[in-house]
Amino acid sequence: MEYLAYIIVALIPALSVTFVVITFLKKQNERDVTTLNMDLKKERQKFFLEPRMEAYQRAVLLLERINPQSLIMRLHDTNKSAVLLQTELLSNIRSEFDHNVAQQIFISTSSWEMVKKSKEETIKIINVAAQSLKEDASAIELCNKIFEIVGELDELPTEITIKVLKEELQRLF
Repeated sequence: MEYLAYIIVALIPALSVTFVVITFLKKQNERDVTTLNMDLKKERQKFFLEPRMEAYQRAVLLLERINPQSLIMRLHDTNKSAVLLQTELLSNIRSEFDHNVAQQIFISTSSWEMVKKSKEETIKIINVAAQSLKEDASAIELCNKIFEIVGELDELPTEITIKVLKEELQRLF
């Protein structure tokens, strides 16, 4: 019985020390894992920084290129019919968009949705302008009608989206 008392007296401090050591090691391990995760996240951010920046740049460039005024300045030809110019404008918008569709990987979902909506709204402006003209209208008439519709808007959808992308980029970096 006396031996049992000595064993218990010796066992209590040993178990206490073991418990403290295990607790300490567990907390130290958690801190190490947290530190490693933070380091990994920083490295990942460094790795994706350049592609993300490029994605925002390309998205803004896309929006600038599908802006109705930019499109008209690039594709305008006085010898074309309104129908032909409309077709070229819409084809150019779709081509620009298709060329940049992979940028959505690096841009927030909400911003990419705005880019898509800007594309659709620009297409809508062109189609509304074309539908309001006679079948034999000239490219100049279509351009004038597009400029008229654009002039009635407070801000173009592409311009709004560019502002959102710039704000998002500033928040991220």
